[in-house]
Amino acid sequence: MYTPAAFREDDPAILHAVMRAARLALLVSAAPDGGAPEATHLPLLIDPDQGPHGTIVGHLAKANPQWRSLAAGAAARAIFPGPEAYVSPSNYASKAEHGRVVPTWNYVAVHAIGPVEVIEDAARLHALVSRLTDHHETPRAQPWAVGDAPEPFIAGQLKGIVGIVLRIETLIGKRKLSQNRSAADRDGVARGLAASDDAADRALAQAMAAEPSD
Repeated sequence: MYTPAAFREDDPAILHAVMRAARLALLVSAAPDGGAPEATHLPLLIDPDQGPHGTIVGHLAKANPQWRSLAAGAAARAIFPGPEAYVSPSNYASKAEHGRVVPTWNYVAVHAIGPVEVIEDAARLHALVSRLTDHHETPRAQPWAVGDAPEPFIAGQLKGIVGIVLRIETLIGKRKLSQNRSAADRDGVARGLAASDDAADRALAQAMAAEPSD
């Protein structure tokens, strides 16, 4: 990921927070035959205390050929998107001063790169899917648990997936939040996005508000 110094984020706590907040990640890996990279959208969980940069866990369908290239040692990159929004030149204070402004896009993203262990053991798979389920069900008033389904049914379902554990060797964070603009321009962008009817725009405005000022 191209990351100019002004937008680079290295604080592990901030990066892990972005990863935890991402509802759906993208797992990309090299194809075994040198063809186009393989990619799968899937929920992933971060274990920040496992290893120097943490580990990421999730699972793939066994019918998905990507897991075979991962098992063979293909390099993998997990991409976690954060808030993002279009930035109109009209929001820049400098537009009225000289007009030399163009559109851009502000966004937050984290890339985690490392080798992947593929899990086929039924007990480890059961623990993995239970953890994923609990993570997403806990906020619900009446959370569903893997144990609510008949055990033979769950055992059959587990035969159709493989677990993955990505050991993070490189963690790259980018927070492109108009840090390369003047304070007046940044304020104009934040106010414009905060006033938008689009929830995604307002989420980006909140991210900009949390960014330390000069």
